[in-house]
Amino acid sequence: MITLRNLGLRRGSKVLFDNASVTISPGERVGLVGRNGAGKSSLFALLDGTLHEDSGELLLPPGWRLAQVAQEMPASRESATDFVVAGDSRLLAARRELQLAEADGSGERLAHAYMAWHDAGANDAQARAQALILGLGFRTSEVEQPVDGFSGGWRMRLQLARALMCPSDLLLLDEPTNHLDLDALVWLESWLKRYEGTMLVISHDRDFLDAVTTATLHLDNGRLTRYGGNYSTFEETRALQIELQQNAYLRQQERIAHLQSFISRFKAKATKARQAQSRIKALERMERLAPVLTSGDFAFEFGEPASLPNPMLVMTNASFGYPPPASAPAGTPASVIVSQVSRSVMAGQRIGILGANGQGKSTLVKTIAHVLDCVSGSVNAGRGLNIGYFAQQELDVLRLGETPLQHMVRLTRESQSAGQSDREQDLRSFLGTFNFAGEMVNQPVGTLSGGEKARLLLCMLVWQRPNLLLLDEPTNHLDLATREALALALNEFEGTVMLVSHDRSLLRSVCDEFWLVARGTLTDFAGDLDDYQRYLLDEARKRRDSLRESGREARERLGRAPSPGNSGKKAAADLKALQRELERVEQQLLVLQDEQRALEASLCVPATARELAEFGQRLNQIAGELSPLEDRWLSLSERIDSASRAPAS
Repeated sequence: MITLRNLGLRRGSKVLFDNASVTISPGERVGLVGRNGAGKSSLFALLDGTLHEDSGELLLPPGWRLAQVAQEMPASRESATDFVVAGDSRLLAARRELQLAEADGSGERLAHAYMAWHDAGANDAQARAQALILGLGFRTSEVEQPVDGFSGGWRMRLQLARALMCPSDLLLLDEPTNHLDLDALVWLESWLKRYEGTMLVISHDRDFLDAVTTATLHLDNGRLTRYGGNYSTFEETRALQIELQQNAYLRQQERIAHLQSFISRFKAKATKARQAQSRIKALERMERLAPVLTSGDFAFEFGEPASLPNPMLVMTNASFGYPPPASAPAGTPASVIVSQVSRSVMAGQRIGILGANGQGKSTLVKTIAHVLDCVSGSVNAGRGLNIGYFAQQELDVLRLGETPLQHMVRLTRESQSAGQSDREQDLRSFLGTFNFAGEMVNQPVGTLSGGEKARLLLCMLVWQRPNLLLLDEPTNHLDLATREALALALNEFEGTVMLVSHDRSLLRSVCDEFWLVARGTLTDFAGDLDDYQRYLLDEARKRRDSLRESGREARERLGRAPSPGNSGKKAAADLKALQRELERVEQQLLVLQDEQRALEASLCVPATARELAEFGQRLNQIAGELSPLEDRWLSLSERIDSASRAPAS
């Protein structure tokens, strides 16, 4: 088990842990919660050995393997699959030992090395890595792309897959959901529920914590308090404790006031002096309770919109996408992601926009926000429409070299909202309501944390007094308290909300209808978020089944293909040649797989060191032969599929 005993830690003058003690049992899944800056990430640094305690002790079981998501952005020309496979530390160690054994020439060492390499799962390592990659939202065509070819958010998904690939007894996850959409989040929850080791997770997503944790550690004022159950259980228990503590404090204050009143009235009277002295001693002996002090609540509200056009906007045969790059030849068509959308957005609607990554949710929102132009059709605004846009990528809106105050000054000059003051003191005061106090208003935005940038975006939104809010993943860097404040503000907002988010708690509390962006279309989703979660799991199952069936379906289509005319005889002959080659490759795969199973069985029975070495060497050769054959089989299947779909000439 993990034991913290009277642990103390300082960072500079700040006390993060003060005599903190807690025990975590093997196999527990623990959520670590507390306000930003309380020291949650520092506890992870203590557990992984990056930091060391100033006092007390931290005890970890000897030999425990640790896995965590590296926070730096990877830069590598490796394929996504190879990058994730490299996260399997046990496999890498076995591979190194195998190389040393082969160089050493010792038969016994080589035999043990091959057995360790086999036991480490070398034969299915690529398959395991690709299952993780696909589960986190990558397409099948991307598993062999180089890591450098992906954007920052997708690279962080690869870092997460790499951490999950590593065999571990302790898994540390610090905000693992920040770069995930809802379908990848559902898959991750399912994976973590099957994880057999001990897990500690920091997250501001309450639904995620509820789904994957069985205990909660609350870090507050340098102390760790353990609660049984998930985040919702912790919240209910803590609220009850706070209420009981506050009631006990108030009762004690009433008792103290009563005693002091008696002492003041009768201390000088001889007949009451003894009773007065008794009450003085009672006050002195009394163990004083402290009032309950909780973190200051953060709250804000959207002002009443100046007008509420109805409809807010009308989309007519609108197609959304991206223009061709400037380097593309003249006449290159735009890339269309969502097409032929015809619908209206009405005053007061609360719309949650669902869909997997890359399906077009952000493209839709950006087009409505006038960041992108319609590829075709039209999006017409109602008279008096005033859009407030929260961009998923803050750099679409924020300027890193400017300060929060400069952002507000520029916004005020550009804003068309009536009645907004441009006095610097008013702007400073308004920033202060979003926790930008003192000289923080003059701090360059590039030096702010992700949460501070998100609060600045919210501040700018509220200042504009919009009547239509377009929110694209607004909670990515917000802590739980700020997420709660956002949900309350949105529920009080009198205008229209269109929300893209993987935060199911926010979607559930704010939205009363859902649109689904999928397969190039925009449709109503008839159901709630539980229905959508079942839909996602069903879609994932269908994709897996489709991949398994692809070769069989291609052969069936070939058998059903009509006889070609004379002009199609060459194409038919080519198709038959591909089919014959596919059958040859399949036969080779079957032979190698049978031999592989026989050799694996041989490793489990007594044998000499020389025999074990030969078995392991042959298994290594088979693995090397299987990989290109499997690639060839997949390529042939795709070519047959494509050829069988082509019309005969």
